[in-house]
Amino acid sequence: MELTVLAVPDCPNAPVLERRLAEVLAGRPGVRVRRRVVADAAEAARWGMCGSPTLLVDGADPFAAPGGGPAVACRLYRGEDGRLDGAPTVEALRRALEQAGAQG
Repeated sequence: MELTVLAVPDCPNAPVLERRLAEVLAGRPGVRVRRRVVADAAEAARWGMCGSPTLLVDGADPFAAPGGGPAVACRLYRGEDGRLDGAPTVEALRRALEQAGAQG
């Protein structure tokens, strides 16, 4: 499994995503995490970044909203309690990685 964190320069929520992802990945060897700074709309479109930060799991965004397009802007994620946050929750990340692992 290959994970890529996409973020605009100085995104305040990228470190939050990174911390939560580290918690989920603790004890899971062999998962590679890449980081990429996306500076413009063309790069966002090329990488499939739907806002910052975006997590790609084997090249796909497990949190992508239907009909959403590339964006060089802050991204909001809805938590289990309905609140908006700047990064997916630990539980949402865990589910996304489990689903990806089961599919591939």
